[in-house]
Amino acid sequence: MENQKILVLGGNGKTGRRVTKLLKEISNAEVYIGSRSGIPPFHWENPETWSEVIEGIDTVYITFQPDLAIPSAPETIQKFTTLATQNGVQKIVLLSGRGEKEAQVCEEIVKSTAKNWTIVRASWFSQNFSESIFLEPILAGYVAIARAETPEPFTDADDIAAVVTEALLNEKHNGKTYELTGPRLLNFKQAIAEIARITGRQIQFQSLSVDEYIGMLREYQVPEEELWLVNYLFTEVLDGRNSSITNDIEKVLGRKAKDFTDYVKETAQTGIWDAPKLVEAP
Repeated sequence: MENQKILVLGGNGKTGRRVTKLLKEISNAEVYIGSRSGIPPFHWENPETWSEVIEGIDTVYITFQPDLAIPSAPETIQKFTTLATQNGVQKIVLLSGRGEKEAQVCEEIVKSTAKNWTIVRASWFSQNFSESIFLEPILAGYVAIARAETPEPFTDADDIAAVVTEALLNEKHNGKTYELTGPRLLNFKQAIAEIARITGRQIQFQSLSVDEYIGMLREYQVPEEELWLVNYLFTEVLDGRNSSITNDIEKVLGRKAKDFTDYVKETAQTGIWDAPKLVEAP
């Protein structure tokens, strides 16, 4: 589709901003970002903001916040995909969670509503260690987490964005569901050890039960709605069901998925994991 107009929902997020950057680099598409801070703003919880944002749009990339597994997600996705399709959107690419049966309800809604679709299921992002929940503990030198022994094929957000971009631009991906993983399995203890080794940092690691982990987060005053999602992810998803590797990244991109060690080496060079400097008293 020449000069297509693409809307990236969550365009400031981990995959969204990478997809936006790639689209601008390799295509002639007009790229629009849907976000709370956008003009016009987009709010998932406020359907009145949707129509103006999707006006004239050909293709939409959906990243749903906070997660497709939350109870309200199916109704919201149904309303949005119906509105988008009625307003001329020709294709929807949905970022979904690997191994999340609740998210698959939303996948089926997109499949049955959109004119064309691609589903991209991703395992845990490598960038969760540098751009999300694990960054602060790593900087503090102490990481405590539940299900630490479960092997996970951590997937680089750059790879996810590259697959999504391909799906947005090329019709050959219509009607396809891709499961994205990194090229090998590591558990969380091994992942943190790799970050410590490459950065030269001392990072303590403690394995907790799910109840202990939720209790610790509650002490840090994490909101209850976020605790529900954490509990879901650690009890329903991190149970070993995703402890396998696919070659879908290579199938789509024609190259191997980025290894976790390569991600750590690249990220360490940015200085994001450097030990906080102590401020001397005057």
